[in-house]
Amino acid sequence: MSDRHLPADEPFNLFDAAQIDEQLQNQGYIHVYTGNGKGKTTASLGLIIRALGRGFRVLLVMFTKGGDHYGELITLRHLIPEFANRLTIIQAGLDRIVFRHNQKEDDGKAVQTGWKVAKQAIASNKYDLIVLDEANIALDLNLIELDDMKTVLKNKPEKLELILTGRRAHPEIIELAHLVSEIHPVKHYWDLGVKARIGIEY
Repeated sequence: MSDRHLPADEPFNLFDAAQIDEQLQNQGYIHVYTGNGKGKTTASLGLIIRALGRGFRVLLVMFTKGGDHYGELITLRHLIPEFANRLTIIQAGLDRIVFRHNQKEDDGKAVQTGWKVAKQAIASNKYDLIVLDEANIALDLNLIELDDMKTVLKNKPEKLELILTGRRAHPEIIELAHLVSEIHPVKHYWDLGVKARIGIEY
């Protein structure tokens, strides 16, 4: 909510009920977490944990990510039933990192299988929060059609919170989103030769 109607010396208080627009508060928004820095998926996972704690029904679709070696999957699959019963996880990728130069037909099939599930879930109005992890990458690699994604975003249920992560977010997706965070790599220990570490990167 904008503070444009408030006096210049009166900062907006996020928790002041008198300053809350109920219609805006009850609407679901589209987030995009993008950029070349570390932390996009991590941010979405933090939001999942927060939402589960507040009773949300959550779907996580992981595009271009297969295999069981992700620490977050190990954690999420061992949540107590109170939380686990409200969380659905779909992996829509092969057990490898996908780039433009090494794409295979099976990559597209895996992503399309997950995208079909995601579209059905979005339309079902069954979930309060849906995270489309690495959806920006899937779009950039043409594994998901841009126009198809735009149609889904424009027609999502009003109260659904929808998150897209991944580098190289398309300008038209950024235009549709309500919140866009670009993570910029100021420094990274990978530049020193440090490789991905268990528990930190995966």
